[in-house]
Amino acid sequence: MKSLPIYDIGTLSQQQGHDLQISRFGAYIDSHHKNLHAPHKHSFYHLVLYTKGAGKQTIDFENFAVKPFQIYFMIPGQVHSWNFEGEVEGYIINFSAAFFQSFLLKADYLEDLPFFSGNALDAVIDIPVDMRDKVINLFEQLINENESAKPLGLDLVRALMLQLFIQVARLSVNIQQAESPSYNYTLLKNFQKLIEKNYTRIKLPKEYAELLYITPNHLNALCNDVLGLSAGEVIRNRVILEAKRMLVNQDMTVQQIADQLNFADNSYFTKFFKKNEGITPEDFRKKSNRHVHIS
Repeated sequence: MKSLPIYDIGTLSQQQGHDLQISRFGAYIDSHHKNLHAPHKHSFYHLVLYTKGAGKQTIDFENFAVKPFQIYFMIPGQVHSWNFEGEVEGYIINFSAAFFQSFLLKADYLEDLPFFSGNALDAVIDIPVDMRDKVINLFEQLINENESAKPLGLDLVRALMLQLFIQVARLSVNIQQAESPSYNYTLLKNFQKLIEKNYTRIKLPKEYAELLYITPNHLNALCNDVLGLSAGEVIRNRVILEAKRMLVNQDMTVQQIADQLNFADNSYFTKFFKKNEGITPEDFRKKSNRHVHIS
């Protein structure tokens, strides 16, 4: 059985440097048809605007219909596959985490954009009719600038990408909170960032509450008010998502996954997974192999 492939920009691009790739989508998919239709991960940020096409795609085990003037965003590590129907056109941008870090004073700027949260349900956005020409124009400028050899070209590419991100972010209802963050919004974002860094070893809400200098009851009330979930559910959902990503990798045993996620043993991990998902890890793996492998 093959393990889940993880692609970097150097694998997918003939362009110089491994921090950026900008392309028309038809040419991109023609070059990588065999590799990218099956489930895979990226080591980079990835976004696609469809201007033509149909079918479906899967991002972190959530299914989405492919349709014109839909844009989606992915962060490194998410699991992805496509199943297109007929010809597909559009634009694609792949870029490394380092591509913006030296350009922006605020190193975690991208993390605050709603579509780069790592939540697949926030990452797929339909572009309204009155914005389509503006968005297409930005992608055309990006392609032209990326293919030219003009001075400060990469800086202009970065500026155009930021303009694109801001235009799309304005479509999100959450962006108002990000622009003028309340105490609770900032607290929740800090909780989510702590989970991202520590979910394999810190699994109790009270431990995160201590790191945030608040009570467990405050943390739980905050999560319930904003997300409709308990703090424990937020933590468990992140662990479950990583377990699913690992289970698609056929080279990893369930025991190895349990070890990486710091469960005491395979039995405890299996009970935890079944309680949250309704099926065992082994059954999830079999189900994924039936439905996710796309030719």
